[in-house]
Amino acid sequence: MKKRILFPSDPSRLATIRAETRAFLSACGFDGSSEELMVLALDEACTNIIRHAYAHACKPVRLEMCRTPDRIRFVLRDYGHSCDPEKIRGRALEDIRPGGLGVHIIRQAFDHVDYAPQRRGTKLTLEKRLPGQNEPGN
Repeated sequence: MKKRILFPSDPSRLATIRAETRAFLSACGFDGSSEELMVLALDEACTNIIRHAYAHACKPVRLEMCRTPDRIRFVLRDYGHSCDPEKIRGRALEDIRPGGLGVHIIRQAFDHVDYAPQRRGTKLTLEKRLPGQNEPGN
């Protein structure tokens, strides 16, 4: 199962992306709380693209959702300003204030997170094992 969505980096489009993501995850057999955490994480990643890669300019974002035999994979691709993956850090959890938790949420929701700078923009790959699937060797 695979789905591709091309959408403008406009915050008004995020509700549609959340609904599409939720429907995809539901068809993959995830429970409600896992679904919602991944939907929130993907929403955070899209918001980061809007804020940081595109500085609120309306430009294209591509989302691919794919189910393999043992996992789901989301690939978000933007063509804006990329940053050094080594510098991507969430703020300290003890620092109580609004914002800055997106990176923590993304890493909590997914088993594998890969920020890959491209010649233009960034490719973010997020993967999660399907329910009932173990890590290889377990």
